[in-house]
Amino acid sequence: MAFAPMGPEASFFEVLDQHRASLLAALRRGGGEPAGRGTCPASSSEVLSSIENIIQDIITSLARNEAPAFTIDNRSSWENIKFEDSVGLQMVSHCTMRKIKSDSPKSVKNFALILKVLSVIYKLVQSNTYATKRDIYYTDNQLFGNQAVVDNIVDNISCMLKVPRRCLHVLSTSKGLIAGNLRYMEEDGTKVNCSCTTAVAVPSNIQGIWNLITDAKFLLIVEKDATFQRLLDDNFCNKTSPCIMVTGKGVPDLNTRLLVRKLWDTFHIPIFTLVDADPHGIEIMCIYKYGSMSMSFEAHNLTVPAIRWLGLLPSDIKRLNIPKDTLIPLTKRDQKKLDSILKRPYVTCQPFWRKEMEIMADSKMKAEIQALTFLSSDYLSRVYLPNKLKFGGWI
Repeated sequence: MAFAPMGPEASFFEVLDQHRASLLAALRRGGGEPAGRGTCPASSSEVLSSIENIIQDIITSLARNEAPAFTIDNRSSWENIKFEDSVGLQMVSHCTMRKIKSDSPKSVKNFALILKVLSVIYKLVQSNTYATKRDIYYTDNQLFGNQAVVDNIVDNISCMLKVPRRCLHVLSTSKGLIAGNLRYMEEDGTKVNCSCTTAVAVPSNIQGIWNLITDAKFLLIVEKDATFQRLLDDNFCNKTSPCIMVTGKGVPDLNTRLLVRKLWDTFHIPIFTLVDADPHGIEIMCIYKYGSMSMSFEAHNLTVPAIRWLGLLPSDIKRLNIPKDTLIPLTKRDQKKLDSILKRPYVTCQPFWRKEMEIMADSKMKAEIQALTFLSSDYLSRVYLPNKLKFGGWI
């Protein structure tokens, strides 16, 4: 045993163990998952060669007195997205493209910025060194203007070269946190021992962590940092030990999604989400489970379709008699988001999710997880989550 469990009796985990058995059986029926997921599919020499080919095309265009252009997959159109229940949202093989031209006033600056970032990436890969997106931004922050410009360019280059971002030697500073029954080694040999009382930052190089060890029965993804910290304060990890908790502090960054995926690939334990009963919380849960349109080209490394929705369910609001004065009316923006989610391809294979969203739409109300504190200050950690986990209250 890697850890000494301090949590409830073994009978508490019977339904969880049955759920895990069904997940493993589904994997076997599907022939398991393709080998190599989560690994870097392109060597450094291949990445360098791809960049050199792009530069050669630019030189050839100039030699012909033609204006060079970058051709990039359109990552902002649902027409380019297909859905598979076993993978999530992924980019179609023959998608529509867009050109970033060097002779167009609208795109010439973007063309130049892509060229600059390509140059930085080439040097990083060639020297086998790494940099964060923030480092790239500060190579010429006046030129880039803001960090989001660099973020988008790096993702476009990753899509253009058809390689995960980590193969470009570009890292991002993690904002996510992890706690609970887990230990691992970082790439440089540093031992990380997560605890049930304090959180550690999600590593910035998920590909590099190794020798992961856990006895956890489940992984709980918590939408908001405030809820995550409250669960730590309430000693939830110890009371339901062994378990792991992760938060992306809202919309998850790439590293948090990569970590959740790595934990699934390594341990195949049940994974649950705890999000607000509002369209924004549902959107975040969908990103973990099925991915996002903008990162659909890397779906195989990021999505975990086995994730289940533990709470807060819209139907829980009525079932638990949560006071109406703790509920919040849906805004027009909320309603638009909810309508958008209901039209997405994965909702057709999630009838229970659709039912919950329809309850929300009909009531025109939403609720934050904190609404449970009106039942009692520790209701979430003492009653709500233990009962959900023990009796299988997920969908």
